[in-house]
Amino acid sequence: MKVYRYVIWLMVCCGSLHSLSAQTDKELLMKSSLFHPVKDTAPAQQQRQVKPKDSIPKVKKHDPRIATRRSALIPGWGQAYNREYWKIPIVYGVLAIPAGLYLYNNGWYKKTKFAYEAMYKAHYNKDSTDLPLIDSQLKNLSESSLQSYRNSFRRDRDYSILWFIIAWGLQVADATVFGHLKQFDVSNDLSMDITPRFDPLTRGPGLSLTLNLKNPVRKQAVTR
Repeated sequence: MKVYRYVIWLMVCCGSLHSLSAQTDKELLMKSSLFHPVKDTAPAQQQRQVKPKDSIPKVKKHDPRIATRRSALIPGWGQAYNREYWKIPIVYGVLAIPAGLYLYNNGWYKKTKFAYEAMYKAHYNKDSTDLPLIDSQLKNLSESSLQSYRNSFRRDRDYSILWFIIAWGLQVADATVFGHLKQFDVSNDLSMDITPRFDPLTRGPGLSLTLNLKNPVRKQAVTR
């Protein structure tokens, strides 16, 4: 009879232990990530900074027309757009030469013109009020010499204006040409071959120049 009691107590103890372990497993399962997913702990600001691939900024294409317009407005501006900054001092140096010649010739043209007109009035109109105002370097010259110098300085002044316009146009042409050369193809798609040959017309040796242009391989667009 005691044996049956021990067996019954043993079965009761095993059943209680089994129920306790099952309850413990059930609590662990409820606390696990299956029922409570882990939240993203990354800051919201960092998530906003992630941009899709389609929003990548494109590289701006070099436009030679912009270089032409800028150099026509301000000398050297087109060279700066072409990133040829070393040409800017050369541009202003070339433009400074005719500008300086214009100031020099125009100044002496005004002096010789005033001296000639003063001597002309003193000789023909008997009006010598302007004679003391003549430049000291021109007082000993005759009327014919003053007239010749006046015409010479006026001609050189007009030429300096012309050379200034030509220099301005040259720097515009330089900005335009090198703006186009920025897009010139210097890749491996170009090839040039020089070979010796016999010319049947002149019956003499010569050179043959062959320029090959390879068709660029176009990449297929990826479709989604």
